[in-house]
Amino acid sequence: MDTIKRIDPRRPFIITAAGLRRITLGEAGSADAGAAHWPAHGHGAAAKPRRLVSDPRYVMLVAAHSERGALDEHARQAVAAAALLADAQTEVALLVFGEMKDDAAELGADKLIALPEFDRRTFAPEAELRALQACATALSARHVFMPDNAAGDGDLGRRYAAATAEAGASVATHVVEIDARHVGTFAHARRSFATRALPDVILLAPGAVDAKLPFTGAGERLSPDFLFAKGSSTHPYRDQGIEQIDAARVALEEADFIVAAGNGVADIGAFEQLAGALGAAVAASRVAVDNGHFSRDKQVGATGKTVEASVYIAFGISGAVQHLQGIKDCRHVIAVNLDGSAPIARRANLTIVGDARETIAELIALVQAARAAPGQPAPARPRELAGVAA
Repeated sequence: MDTIKRIDPRRPFIITAAGLRRITLGEAGSADAGAAHWPAHGHGAAAKPRRLVSDPRYVMLVAAHSERGALDEHARQAVAAAALLADAQTEVALLVFGEMKDDAAELGADKLIALPEFDRRTFAPEAELRALQACATALSARHVFMPDNAAGDGDLGRRYAAATAEAGASVATHVVEIDARHVGTFAHARRSFATRALPDVILLAPGAVDAKLPFTGAGERLSPDFLFAKGSSTHPYRDQGIEQIDAARVALEEADFIVAAGNGVADIGAFEQLAGALGAAVAASRVAVDNGHFSRDKQVGATGKTVEASVYIAFGISGAVQHLQGIKDCRHVIAVNLDGSAPIARRANLTIVGDARETIAELIALVQAARAAPGQPAPARPRELAGVAA
């Protein structure tokens, strides 16, 4: 008897807007004409259930700064930690310093308080501390969660812990392990591991929790008017603003927007012109560096730099496993490649199937047109780029 598991070659597929066929992995069935409308990669899966909260009595508060209206992965992990620890009588409240466009319910939060007047580009630690204290007091928060980073959240968390120490509040910083009973952190230069009971203030290290949740929260947006009287207080700091520097001088590890060139980029000058027009840092694949087009400090990958950019655009990079390892922590990856089935397309959030030279020229023209007429819609181009969701 033949017991070998056979793969059905007539697997379901979709037809993309560019007319390309994409097999739906993990599915079984006939790839007939009726399959063209099936969703790809499980996008048609049922919506996640909402976490049930009955007779809410307690609140876990998460505080974080946003960037352009969104939370980074580290902040999302802090929200997920609170949501995973919350029981049926506990709500998760999210306090965001800055504008908030993300779906708070999808992140696991039941209540959202956004303070758009605060921004990472402004320095107002005393005002932020008063807002956090007022929110924790008004909601009677049992625990306060924050990402432990150098972008403002870690500093604010320590200020809050110090301000509440007189009331007996406990704190744990750089937490790498957490559950309903305890937290764990490294000690003595990472030579030992320390644990303690779940403290009042928890500053989470990156990667301590998976931000992907099997449920959603209520996502109710609350008015921040109950927190404090705006504009009625002073502080001893004078904000001198942010020093503008050339994006090319930013270290790749610190860059938020990166454009990368691979072996498929022939016109290096046009590529660098696009990077300047977009205000993006320049990176390259190992092959492009070996060919002498870029210096070694621009190489991204296992033998180069590991980057955590919000946006990473790869031009003419096939996506060897070493390069994919270097961009694993990037939030949004856009690939431009003639081969829509290249390995980088599986990692990319968006794949543009097209020539790198033509795409770069189109983007330069669009950026220049948009800057020439601020506030006006960009003129239509003769040829549209074919975007294929990877």
